[in-house]
Amino acid sequence: MRRNTNPRVKARFRRKLRIRKKIFGTGQRPRLSVFRSNRHIFAQIIDDEKGVTLVATSSFSKELKGKKLEGGKKAMAREVGTLIAQKAKAKGIDQVVFDRGGYLFHGRVKELADAAREAGLVF
Repeated sequence: MRRNTNPRVKARFRRKLRIRKKIFGTGQRPRLSVFRSNRHIFAQIIDDEKGVTLVATSSFSKELKGKKLEGGKKAMAREVGTLIAQKAKAKGIDQVVFDRGGYLFHGRVKELADAAREAGLVF
């Protein structure tokens, strides 16, 4: 695999590692991890003790496929946040630890987090 030499990507990766030293998802309180690309946003709930992804969704998911939203990428992030919270509730997950993945808590990441909170996740 080719390493990315972009300084911004390297800086985000260092921030991500620094955050991950402090944040750990357990069975009772798994980790809600966010990844953001230029076009899409991904969210997954992970139990780090077992190393298992419990719930995952993204702007690619079939529930959101073909949905036309006013507001662009931020609106899609809000939909992904709502969907991840609904899937987590269905699996019996109420509380999570939020892992912003080295991104600023701003824009699409904040929209996803706010939507997940509004849909019932506690973090």
